Amino acid sequence: MKVLANDGVSQSGIDALENAGFEVLTTTVAQEQLENYINENDISVILVRSATTVRKNIIDNCPSLKIIGRGGVGMDNIDVDYARSKGLHVINTPAASSHSVAELVFGHFYGLARFLHNSNRDMPLEGDANFKGLKKAYAKGTELKGKTLGVLGFGRIGQATAKVAIGAGMKVVAFDPFLEKANLELEFFDGQKASFEIKTISKEDVLKQSDFLTLHVPAQKDYVIDEAEFNQMKDGVIFANAARGGVVNEIALVKAIESGKVARAALDVFEKEPKPEMQLLMNPALSLTPHTGAATNEAQDRIGTELADQIISILK
Repeated sequence: MKVLANDGVSQSGIDALENAGFEVLTTTVAQEQLENYINENDISVILVRSATTVRKNIIDNCPSLKIIGRGGVGMDNIDVDYARSKGLHVINTPAASSHSVAELVFGHFYGLARFLHNSNRDMPLEGDANFKGLKKAYAKGTELKGKTLGVLGFGRIGQATAKVAIGAGMKVVAFDPFLEKANLELEFFDGQKASFEIKTISKEDVLKQSDFLTLHVPAQKDYVIDEAEFNQMKDGVIFANAARGGVVNEIALVKAIESGKVARAALDVFEKEPKPEMQLLMNPALSLTPHTGAATNEAQDRIGTELADQIISILK
């Protein structure tokens, strides 16, 4: 049987599949050519990440398909319910990239708290001629320790982010409409563990209490953070979205930055990927990454291995 990893898969995943007798194809097929390619090559499994979509036309017109796999959490690029109604297995790897996303969020937070996103731009340009001026400009950083992190969406990634926050000495408040509380267990290098129970509170209370705010929700029809939500936040909040483009009103975010409601913000995802709005790309209050939350070697190894294990379990 053939597996098409259209958006790539780790070598560990390829090895596991090949050892089980599968042929793995890593050709990147253009979206408009995908249906024909699947049929011409008798593909049994298609693996995607965020670039490739698997909609009704592929599900209906590719009878060889048995499994659709998503390397990661969100499956908004797949018609999941329809595929399952047609007898296809739809799988993903919800836990594999949680810690990678959490670390990226905190990479942004530490950078924003100390203006690293600006300083790293300005030092090569002015470091020799304006060292004292830059030092003065970036001398009003803030520590994360002792601050309150608000988490909107307290699933696996939200909880992983909360663990990093606790390790950094932060207080955590969280909102999730489907969860009343979560028990977080932190593991340390010498085998010691510590457990924390986080009881969720209302979205409004999270917005009001947070010094730092991170968003970990699935794609949905309406904005999760819009002008009304920004108005409820503390003045000078530092905000991050590494969830999905389209859950934050980017126009409202820019206005909130201009008013001082949001001091600085991080975006790993955008409404108009892969061409974010220029006013975001040029805004000095924004720390930006090109949708790389899950893009660590460790996470990709876990994703590939987990997908392979599920495929082998289903088809072997």
